[in-house]
Amino acid sequence: LSECQYWGSDLQLPEIPFEEIIYNDESAYKWLCTLKKVGIVLLTGAATRQGELVKLGHRIGFLRLTFYGPTWQVQDKADANNVAYTTGKLCFHTDYPVLQHPPGVQFLHCIKQTAAGGESEVVDGFHVANKLKKQNPEAYQILSSTAVDYTDVGVDYCDFAVQCKQRIIDVDSRGQAVRINYNNATRDTVFDIPAEKVRPFYAALKEFDDLLNSAEHKFTYKLKPGDVVTFDNWRVLHGRQSYQSGSEVTRHLEGAYADWDVVMSRLRLLRKRVLNRD
Repeated sequence: LSECQYWGSDLQLPEIPFEEIIYNDESAYKWLCTLKKVGIVLLTGAATRQGELVKLGHRIGFLRLTFYGPTWQVQDKADANNVAYTTGKLCFHTDYPVLQHPPGVQFLHCIKQTAAGGESEVVDGFHVANKLKKQNPEAYQILSSTAVDYTDVGVDYCDFAVQCKQRIIDVDSRGQAVRINYNNATRDTVFDIPAEKVRPFYAALKEFDDLLNSAEHKFTYKLKPGDVVTFDNWRVLHGRQSYQSGSEVTRHLEGAYADWDVVMSRLRLLRKRVLNRD
């Protein structure tokens, strides 16, 4: 499990039937192992109604409650309090870097899909960070050492005003990337670093962003109703292509989060069950 399988535009998106991981321990174990190694797994064949992610939460233990609720509905809303709740393009980002401990895993269940547009995009942040480290060690050092302010204020599940400092690339004692914290929608206008370090920071960030968006690194796919994409929010950055708005909701995803502690606990328990059965 310590070995990551890095990928780019050549990703062969792993797929497992949703019902199998709910009722079969071997399939659930395969799902969580693959999620840890590859960072993304597509579950297929879920019912096209709200509530399927609650089943997923029960399967691993429990979902992560956030200021947007235990689950949340991604669709075009007139009074949108989040850029995801519009029809516009979403640039690559990780969710919730505004929290001291961002959710480790994200689930997105496609309930309804628009006919044109709305394609999903993902990129392996660890793979890109490693590329940046080889290509420009100084840029990597800047992004892994500079604290960036994030903020989010609004009303949803409850009213909230959260603020936090994060490094774009969190690293371990060996300098290896262990978490990406990047979301321009919630990056604050406040940036309290010495003036002479501002230009080098933005140059480093632009280089990282250009790598994220390069054709060789990003993978594009389109969710079908009943698909549930599950991915590592600390590693995989995700985005969305724009789509046309209409008088009715044409695209509807339900989202939820889980923590890696919960996921790894379930993985260990499933491993014991599967090995004992063998």
